Amino acid sequence: MAGRKITIAIDGYSSCGKSTLAKSLAISLDYTYVDTGAMYRAITLFCMRQNLVNNNGVDESRIIEKLNDISLAFIQDPETNTSPIFLNGENVESQIRKMDVSNQVSQISAIREVRKKMVQIQQKMGIAKGVVMEGRDIGTIVFPDAELKLFMTADMETRVKRRYKEMREKKIDVSMDEVRDNVNSRDYEDTHRQESPLIQADDAIVLDNTNLDLEQQLQIALELVEKKIEILG
Repeated sequence: MAGRKITIAIDGYSSCGKSTLAKSLAISLDYTYVDTGAMYRAITLFCMRQNLVNNNGVDESRIIEKLNDISLAFIQDPETNTSPIFLNGENVESQIRKMDVSNQVSQISAIREVRKKMVQIQQKMGIAKGVVMEGRDIGTIVFPDAELKLFMTADMETRVKRRYKEMREKKIDVSMDEVRDNVNSRDYEDTHRQESPLIQADDAIVLDNTNLDLEQQLQIALELVEKKIEILG
């Protein structure tokens, strides 16, 4: 799909397949894909390693002090055609997907200064257009002027099963109940946090993929992109 390039913002609940769709969409369009969730997970991993977060809470003041010690980058791997995230020069893609990080990431992402730093980085990544960025505040905070905004959702049990399958495929030992508790907890924290809560942008198009496979979702998204580009001229 040649011609004008736009910014595509994809928001939605956890385990809705935002990353999977965003990656496929970026490949189909030859756009840059940015997984903002991976960025928050990487910062969470950093804080865990520094003993700045645990189940009892966070050391917010020290986390804020150490933000400038954190360097994040997505580096292309030509062998896998993926762009894993690097934390201070270390590939941490596999570590950030584990349940212990999942259980702490909402606490870190709720910190105002953390979100402010991430938004600045994300906006720089998308300044040249031709980007597909997914997360929870992309269409509302990071790119409120994005030409196309999608808000993804699916029913709870579908999301839990997808998340459980994904983690088992990665050899992560977890129960269905643990996954369900985590998804429920993240939904509540994402929608109730004071700083940049998860909400649907007024001009976002809802994509409920409960009964859609990846190919069907991708086709819908590509058609929406094509229509938007036609309208823009």
